[in-house]
Amino acid sequence: MVRRFYIAPDQLDPVEQSVTSGPVLTGSDANHIKNVLRLQTGDPVVLFDGGGREYDARIAAIDSAGVRVEILGERRSETESPVAITIAQGFLKDKKMDDLVRGLTELGMTRFIPFLAQRSVARPDPKRLRTRAERWEKIALESLKQCRRSRVPEIGATVSFSEMVDLGRETDLKVLFWEEEAGTGTSPLTKIREDRYRTVFAALGPEGGFTESEAASAREAGFIVAPLGPRILRAETAAIAACTLLQHLYGDMG
Repeated sequence: MVRRFYIAPDQLDPVEQSVTSGPVLTGSDANHIKNVLRLQTGDPVVLFDGGGREYDARIAAIDSAGVRVEILGERRSETESPVAITIAQGFLKDKKMDDLVRGLTELGMTRFIPFLAQRSVARPDPKRLRTRAERWEKIALESLKQCRRSRVPEIGATVSFSEMVDLGRETDLKVLFWEEEAGTGTSPLTKIREDRYRTVFAALGPEGGFTESEAASAREAGFIVAPLGPRILRAETAAIAACTLLQHLYGDMG
């Protein structure tokens, strides 16, 4: 299996690519290549730029400065979904958000928006939110290497419920998943499977779920309020289930 590594777009100047002047992998990636994988000069690797492009390359040199690679060719990634899915998640406790970012990235999420709902138990110090976001960006990047994606999901700033609703207004389809809708019959999503949906916005609540007033506000803003089946799912399970369902209906898992 050819190993995959992220390369910053500013290192990919096509005029400068050669055995002696190609991009250089440094830091943890270089250490992993040299001391864990023990790759050698001439071994093939695949690079991705985080924007949807992949590059076939080979190791040109390994030294104290890092691992220099030579670009052999480029292509657009074939593992990105045709639908751009935003997952807006009510803040969860502990490290559940870390696990969600990892799993949702594997499922093809395009954007992740954390928000504070009325029943959010976890309410982190605003000073720590930037640190949390940076951690999620790193988790998403590492997940891309494993799942063979090439586009890094956008990690949005933590917002209020009303701000989250506003962010969803311009998408083709916006859904608020709410367990209180479970007894209303067939999910409306089964009636609106349309190829025209290219952007989908899904909102999921915290451990305590959404309140009736939040569901009503979302409806007023044009959200479809839908259940995820007759069973009550844990918050972290619901987000994974929702992303999988949306990929099945409108993306590349159908």
